[in-house]
Order: sequence, then C-alpha cells, then structure tokens
Amino acid sequence: MRPRKKSTKLGLAVIASLLLLTGCGQRITVLNPQGPVARQEYHLIILSIVIMSFVLAVVMTIFIYVLVKFRARPGKDPEGYNPELAGYGKLEIIWTVVPILMMIALAVPTVKMIYRLQHPPTPTGDPMTIQVTSVDWKWIFEYPQQGIETVNYVAIPAGIPVDFKLSAVGPMNSFWVPALGGQEYAMPGMNMPLWLEASNPGTYLGWGANFTGAGFADMHFNVLSKSQNAFNQWVSNVKQTAPKLTEVTYRKLLQPGEVPTMTFSSMDSQFTQMNAEMSSLSQTIPGKQ
Repeated sequence: MRPRKKSTKLGLAVIASLLLLTGCGQRITVLNPQGPVARQEYHLIILSIVIMSFVLAVVMTIFIYVLVKFRARPGKDPEGYNPELAGYGKLEIIWTVVPILMMIALAVPTVKMIYRLQHPPTPTGDPMTIQVTSVDWKWIFEYPQQGIETVNYVAIPAGIPVDFKLSAVGPMNSFWVPALGGQEYAMPGMNMPLWLEASNPGTYLGWGANFTGAGFADMHFNVLSKSQNAFNQWVSNVKQTAPKLTEVTYRKLLQPGEVPTMTFSSMDSQFTQMNAEMSSLSQTIPGKQ
C-alpha cells in the first residue's frame, strides 16, 4: 500500500504544479504579448508546447505500458517478453515518420513567421526608425526622424511599427523586449533590423540578453509606449527642454560605465558617423583590448 500512497502523492503534486502554472501567464512576460510581433511568437510557442506535450504523453504512455506488461513476477517470466526480437517493421516506420511530420508541422509556421517579421507587423501608420547602440553598460537610442536621443529608455507611439536598427560599440549584446517580441543581436560594424510594435500605451521592460561584463546585470531599459498625441507632445517637450548632445558627452557615453536615464534635444550627423566608426573599431576604445 505504501508505494500506492507515494504514487498518489506524486500525482497530486504534479497536478498541483500544472494548475499553478496556468496562472503564470500574466507574470511570464513572453506569455503575455503586448504587440503583434509578440503575439505571433506566442502562437508559435503554444504550438511548440502542444507538440512537445504530445510527444511526452506518447512516451509516458509507452513507458508505463512497458513497465506494467513486462514487469517481473515471482516464479513467472514477463508476459510476451522476447529478448531475441531483432526488429519490428511497422513500429520502425511509425517512429521514423511521426517525428518527421512533427518537425514539418513546427518548421513550416516558423519559417513563415521569420519571413513575415522582416516587414512591418501591421500595414497601418507610417513606420518610424530608431537606431539602437549597445555600449558597456548602457543603451543609446537615436531618433533620426525626430533628431533627438535618449539613453537607457526609449519612447515609441502605440500602434506604430518601429524599425529598430541595432549595432554595438564593444562586445556583442542582445536586444530584448519580451512583451513586444523576440531578441536580436547587436554587433559591432553591423546594422541588424528588428521590427517591434506596442498595441497599447504602457511601460515594457527591456534588457541585454547577452553577457557583456561587470555591468551586465544593470543593462536594462524601459520602453515607454505612448498614444500618438502623447508621443508628439513628448518629442516637443524634449526639443524645448532637454540639453543638446555635445561631442564631449557623446564620447563619454561610448566609454565603459553605467549612467542613469538621459535625454538630449538634438544630435549632429557627425555623432552618428562617429558611432559607426567606433562600432567597427571598438577595440580602439580605451579600456578595450
């Protein structure tokens, strides 16, 4: 009776864990998508979970069946046990064909989504571009269309696709806003594209998902999604109240170190060119090898 009691307790523990996990969707950001890109990736995650659950259910069913049918019994050989069995054609076909079909079922929507995400997630509104630069240990956001720049936070209009152009000064990093979409690498000398969009106003946490050294744990930022009117007002306020970005300040930002959130009302094209040059020659920055 004791083994049965232990099995019952184990079963109840598994069921309780599954029930608790059903309430984690609001806490696990990737399971609570807040934009069209994240929703597409969420559906792919659910499809993957369904396929993996099917595989787990089949394997566990076979495992339990084998344990019960071929268990050792006192004074009696396991029923139907044949250690000399060389092969079984039908089973071999099944366990070859079924995994191939499952891989196709997962590969086709994955490839479709990869190609679909190379374009704006929604056709409405004029897309905007933001240049993102990963620096030890901060994020720099440049707005070419608005002519402003922010550090360690980025504001975007809700419902408008944003084309993030990712690069890095120093080590490679990974730009990730889980509520809005998957991650993309930021690399020196590269200009990696990433389309994201927030469906509603709100604040979404983003961070670097690739280890970059001592300040890696604090290398996070907020994405402030605003209504179009609120975003336009924010841009206007920045231009009127924020200081201009000077060459001295820009060079300091490109040096390793942590800084608070910063906002600048204007930038010069020479700084963008400087950023590109230093990105491709990041090893020349003092303190870098």
